[in-house]
Order: sequence, then structure tokens, then C-alpha cells
Amino acid sequence: MNNDLDLFDTGSVPDQLARIPADPAEIQRGVEDAVRAIHFIAKPTNTWKAYEKALRYIGAWCLVRFGEQLTLPVSIARVQTFVIDHFGRPERVQVDGTLRLVIHDAMPSDVDAALVAAGYKTELGRHRMTTVDQRLAVLSWAHQQKQLDSPVQDPTVRRLLSACRKLALEYGEGPKSKTAATLDALDLMLATCDESLEGLRDRALLLFGWASGGRRRSEIAKAEVRDFEWIGPSQAVFRMRQSKTGDHTPKPVVDETAAALTSWLKAAEITEGAVFRRLWRSTKVGEALSPHAIAAIVQRRALLAGLPGNFAGHSLRRGFVTEASMHDVPLAETMALTGHRLVKSVIRYSEVGDVLKSKASTLHRRSKP
Repeated sequence: MNNDLDLFDTGSVPDQLARIPADPAEIQRGVEDAVRAIHFIAKPTNTWKAYEKALRYIGAWCLVRFGEQLTLPVSIARVQTFVIDHFGRPERVQVDGTLRLVIHDAMPSDVDAALVAAGYKTELGRHRMTTVDQRLAVLSWAHQQKQLDSPVQDPTVRRLLSACRKLALEYGEGPKSKTAATLDALDLMLATCDESLEGLRDRALLLFGWASGGRRRSEIAKAEVRDFEWIGPSQAVFRMRQSKTGDHTPKPVVDETAAALTSWLKAAEITEGAVFRRLWRSTKVGEALSPHAIAAIVQRRALLAGLPGNFAGHSLRRGFVTEASMHDVPLAETMALTGHRLVKSVIRYSEVGDVLKSKASTLHRRSKP
């Protein structure tokens, strides 16, 4: 090694490389454009659609309510108006001698009607608090992207939102969780799947969505043949190319799940592209299923199995976490398969399992004399 060479001496760079003209401002603009493009492409398409829909709605409300286009930064007063317009005005009234909470519509009726007529709202009246929170979260994100202080994070706004959430919960707007497809429920759903092409597909879909770690319906819809690495006839690993949390760690596809997947792919003659596809007249294989279609299949199989509850695509994910909790699977192992990044997120799903397995849940049982 030549110790005489100073690696930080720019004079050692050949002149023909060091003299390429460049405008620093133009370079910076190009870098900023590229950074934005990378972030845009990396984020799931459905996320961008949700962001766009939320901002379009806020913009429409702002235009109809104030006669002005939405511009950033948004004032704190305007955010407070948005909250009141969409959450409503609470009041406690006497009903049969008891004070009960009532929430009245607060948005001016002409503004409300205009938003419905233009297709920005589906119906007249106030929003659920979860919808208000979701739209304000997007507004806060928009401010962050412009490196502006978010009015949603202002203490007065946060206190208002906190109070609204408490009232919404009292009003009966608790979280509408999907029914967990536990192992017992999954077995009943699988029993409805016959040996037809549709039955083979649905069986493979249910098992893969559940056993590989409770996949999101979007992850099931995007699964392709190339995403599976087969270790043997009954063993494979699945790696997602695109997920909500950027999780690319291998997920197990083994035993019954691997067999069901193999049977479906062979029967449908699928060797590349989307794994789970639409069937025309129950025999002709079509294009990839949409996330909505995935949810519809789960709902249909639950209905055929005679299962009560609110089943949907998320039932597979919720059921896997619930079952893992009931069998004392370490939280870290569960999260490794589900792809959850935050402990509080996965704990939300495991609460049911924790309650059912607790000793306190069986205190009412008396031993036989």
C-alpha cells in the first residue's frame, strides 16, 4: 500500500473527473425529487389512495365551509372547526330519569348536503370518531412532509380529540373488531371446502393466510409463485416483496398448508404470477384476487360453516394471534410471524386469548362433590 497517498487529498483525482460542471442547487433539487419518488413507490398503493382520499375530503370541506382552497399550514382554529363539524355537539339529556349522552350534528346542513351531493360523503350526519382521527392523522402527515408544525399536535387540539374519543366510547362507538378465526373456527371453515377447483383454492387460501402468521388480506392478494422457496414437498418459506411494515423475513408454509397450496397450484396449472386467482364459472382461472375478494371468501366460508360473528379477511390474522396467545407462544415469536413492529398492536389482538386462558376466567367452576 502506498502510504504517501492521502485518501482525502482531492488533488489526487484526475482533472477530467474533477472538472465536470455541476450546479449544486440543481443537484439538490434532483436528489429531493428522487427521495420523494423512492418514498412514494415504497409505500403500498392502498396507503397512498387512503391519504389522497382523506386530503381530498378535507380540501372539499374547506372549500364548501369557508370558500377557500386548502393550504398548509392549516390554522388550529380551522382544525378545531373540522373536529366539531364532524364529531358533533354532545349533550346530556334526561331519559326515563337517567342522564344520557346525545351527540347532535354540528355541520351546517347546507355544507353537509353539498358534500354528499358531490360524492365526498356517503350520507348526511356526523362521522365516527375513528374516521375523524384517520383524516386528521393524514393532515398531520401532510404538514410533516412540508416540514411544518402540525396543528393536530397542538395541546388544545389534542385535548379536544381526547375528550371526543372518551365521549365516542360512551356513545357506543367502540372498536368494531372482526371475529377471530381461531383453530376451531378455521377447521369448520376448511370443512366446507370440497375437491372442486374453488374448494382447493379456498382451502389453500385459508390455510396460508392463517398458518403463515396471520397474513393481511393485501399480503394474500399479492402473493406470487416466486415468493415461495420450496425446501421440500411439505416445506417452504414465503417472503413478501411488499408489506405494510416493510417486513421481508421468511414465513413458514409447512405440512397441511404446503400440501393445500401445492394441490391448488397443480390443479389450476399456475406456475408463475399470482397464487390466488379469480375463477370464472368455477373452472376457468383468471386474474389475481383483490383484497376485497379475499375478505369475501373468508366471509362466505364462515357463513357456510354456520359460524356466528363478523368475519372478514382480518379474521385470519386476529385468529392466529388469539390462538398463539392461548397456547403461550412468546410474543416475540408471534410478532416475527405476523410482522407487527409495535408490541401494543399485537397485544390488542391477543387480549381475547389472554382473557380466555387466565385462571380468573374459570373461578366460577366448582369442583364436583
